[in-house]
Amino acid sequence: MKYTQQNSPIHEALLQHKKNRIVPFDVPGHKGGRGTPELTQFLGIDCLKVDVNSMKSLDNLIHPVSVIKAAEELTAEAFGADAAFFMVNGTTAAVQAMIMSTCKAGEKIIMPRNVHRSSINALVVCGAIPVYVNPGVNTQLGIPLGMSVEEIKTAIKENPDAKAILVNNPTYYGICSNLQEIVKLAHQNGIRVLVDEAHGAHFYFGDELPISAMAAGADMAAVSMHKTGGSLTQSSFLLCKNDIDPGYVRQIINLTQTTSGSYLLLSSLDLARKNMVLNGKEIVAKTIALAEYARADINKAGGYYAFSSELINGDTIFDFDRTKLSVHTGEIGLAGIEVYDLLRDEYDIQIEFGDIGNILAVISAGDRAFEIERLISALSEIKRRYGKDKVGMLNHEYIDPEVVLTPQKAFYHDKKSVTLKDAIGHIAGEFVMCYPPGIPILAPGERITKDIIDYIIYAKEKGSVMTGPIDMKVEHLNIVDF
Repeated sequence: MKYTQQNSPIHEALLQHKKNRIVPFDVPGHKGGRGTPELTQFLGIDCLKVDVNSMKSLDNLIHPVSVIKAAEELTAEAFGADAAFFMVNGTTAAVQAMIMSTCKAGEKIIMPRNVHRSSINALVVCGAIPVYVNPGVNTQLGIPLGMSVEEIKTAIKENPDAKAILVNNPTYYGICSNLQEIVKLAHQNGIRVLVDEAHGAHFYFGDELPISAMAAGADMAAVSMHKTGGSLTQSSFLLCKNDIDPGYVRQIINLTQTTSGSYLLLSSLDLARKNMVLNGKEIVAKTIALAEYARADINKAGGYYAFSSELINGDTIFDFDRTKLSVHTGEIGLAGIEVYDLLRDEYDIQIEFGDIGNILAVISAGDRAFEIERLISALSEIKRRYGKDKVGMLNHEYIDPEVVLTPQKAFYHDKKSVTLKDAIGHIAGEFVMCYPPGIPILAPGERITKDIIDYIIYAKEKGSVMTGPIDMKVEHLNIVDF
């Protein structure tokens, strides 16, 4: 059968499967929901009936030959890629597959230090060596920026044997690097470009947006379709271009991805791709309009700073994703995480995250104008009721690390637990991060400094959710024990 972008092959196959009324003597054991009445009542019978196992008529994610293969081909076409893979272990699995497909143990990868934990986790698993490029920081806002082309030139000159460059594009805050120039520079030096495009699925479908990874000529991109593309949580795409071997990439994916791919996630990716191809321009235009409206009103009210494309400097902030509603809270004397907590606890408003100096509200075409108004009103009231002098506010978000050991060597080395204060001067044997956004404050193999410990203590005091260490209270750290 010849499929077009009007089709959704996996979804269509599931509809036919339901019509066939197959008697199930395979997994899952809930048998279309009959075995789990409370779950079925909660999720709905239609949902449970398509929570099925791989079978010939529905194809198999680890070795697709029919409808999943067709859906992946449509996705590659829609995103301007040579090949695409459906990922059901989240964009974490896609990021790790990119790194593990291009870097082996002992090989170097150039990356900014403000990467998501999934990137450094990949280094722990595969043994590749990070070469960190300082992303720079906007000290007014306390946010890390994009990658400077000059910094990358220097990193390549000092590490000509590097196999890949990983770029966050966009960052959580909406900041984009000069991706086309980075790709050109890397390819001139025989280095592949991998893009963590977790927050940029919409770049492929709308006008007035930064360039997408595939349009910029990148070799691979991990795209969180569930974040801004409309699929179910945990579903993602991995895109490949140029001389990347899709067969080898699938082998790498199959090292860690489940052999029991969820058809709920797969069909949601299939339908989300179709929806964005057919309606993406309108969806993105509405999203930008809602974000711009919110940004203008927040800035007009004063106290907060909802930043946007005025930050563009042609280098570390080469472009800006205007669908992002990133708001600096420091001028009202409150950390972003404090505003996050107040919005949730006092106003029943759930935003994406709050860090030390900022909050991020994810806007999409699924939002409604009156909900935007409610957010604006709540922020205004928080400023009036809880605002204070900003004395004592921490103003940085990036600490340049001293890497002593590779993440893999440090993570698997013998370790001992010490208090936070006693860890100063030692080498970290585990991660520490606020989640979200999941950017490590400390990663295995890095020297623990007083600045880092002060930052961890400050973030804890402000109410940030700290993850990573074995000690879930983050009162002790595991250090490398020589």
